Amino acid sequence: MRIINTSEVTQIVSKMCIDANYYLSEDMKETFNKSMDREESELGKKIFSQLEENLQIAGEDKIPICQDTGMAVIFVEIGQEVSLQGANITDAINEGVRKGYTEGYLRKSVVSDPIERVNTKDNTPAVIHYDIVPGDKVKITVAPKGFGSENMSRVFMLKPADGIEGVKEAILTAVKDAGPNACPPMVVGVGIGGTFEKSALMAKKALTRNLNDRPDIEWVRSLEDEMLDEINSLGIGPGGLGGKLTALAVNINTYATHIAGLPVAVNICCHVNRHVTEII
Repeated sequence: MRIINTSEVTQIVSKMCIDANYYLSEDMKETFNKSMDREESELGKKIFSQLEENLQIAGEDKIPICQDTGMAVIFVEIGQEVSLQGANITDAINEGVRKGYTEGYLRKSVVSDPIERVNTKDNTPAVIHYDIVPGDKVKITVAPKGFGSENMSRVFMLKPADGIEGVKEAILTAVKDAGPNACPPMVVGVGIGGTFEKSALMAKKALTRNLNDRPDIEWVRSLEDEMLDEINSLGIGPGGLGGKLTALAVNINTYATHIAGLPVAVNICCHVNRHVTEII
């Protein structure tokens, strides 16, 4: 049994919160640069150039990529051969978020109650999702989620008879409704199957998948490619001002579902799609 003290988790999460908000991940940087070269409209090219300049300044000056430094969404995979010692793991993660957002001078955007809306002043609590997996390691993914794009999320409870065409229509409907509000060019996360909440969780997690990794299932790969082409034919374009590149990628996760259902969730993220992963 491998022992990990949760104080180590706190320190790592603190750094990850800062890094995710200052720097573009390597897969996003690669995809962003390739997409910039493919944009055809002059206005679209200009928007891409401005976004690129913003990313460069953020990295060099160590300031946030975006003023909305998001609500911290954290995925934690804990190996079943790991013994966590010290503070409660959830408390340790929230302490890491508190340290990262305070020491990194990141905007605190979390309110303690959805109606009374009093700011917690340290961006806690985070939204944390746990999985127990084989092995003796802990894998942590920090994905700060701004609410310009988060507010464009959709869940569609389709009928099985709607089939793949209904899934396509749902994805395109979500993107069309989002328009410029999700700060395109966007990354589109999709969850198909499961239940109401499982589909939404899959869509969220899909945004953290390395854009160079492709699904094992053939129809899912095909659907990702088709949806990317369809979305990029909508004409929304960079900044929502028209152009060829509305989306940088479409990532789809799937799961088993009930005979009477076909849940589809769409979670959109802006052009930076912040996420960083560390393994302890």
